[in-house]
Amino acid sequence: MADSAETIESASAADPLLLDNQLCYALYAAAHRMTKSYRPLLERLGLTYPQYLVLLVLWEQDGVTVSEIGRRLRLDSGTLTPVLKRLEGAGMLRRTRRQSDEREVEIALTPQGRELRAEAAAVRETVMCQLEMSEPDIRNLRRDLNLVIDRLGHED
Repeated sequence: MADSAETIESASAADPLLLDNQLCYALYAAAHRMTKSYRPLLERLGLTYPQYLVLLVLWEQDGVTVSEIGRRLRLDSGTLTPVLKRLEGAGMLRRTRRQSDEREVEIALTPQGRELRAEAAAVRETVMCQLEMSEPDIRNLRRDLNLVIDRLGHED
């Protein structure tokens, strides 16, 4: 009886169209769970997940263009503009035309946006504790995911 169970399990593992064998589904489910973990923590800060990602870019380098933020987040300006407008309305950032090239819009944090960084550190820490992974494990997972992103990103 054990042999037939092992045979069925082995056949299932070899079936490339089983949901459990899909890398795309594992990545989708993980991304969904990750954003779901962040949501209540970010709501306390008055942020959505996309707004948080924009702020992460700005906390790393303030005073960048919309196109640079879009490049970093792999988002087009049509998707990014409403997020930036909401953050500006909330007093987190300013959007201004660059004097050197008025076609470019520069995004800069306000003091309120800069101050939120300290509170956001606790958000990351909370989610990392939920994962129960060491920093080296997280670093390795990020490296592997970035490899997937790079290899599939040929159309970006």
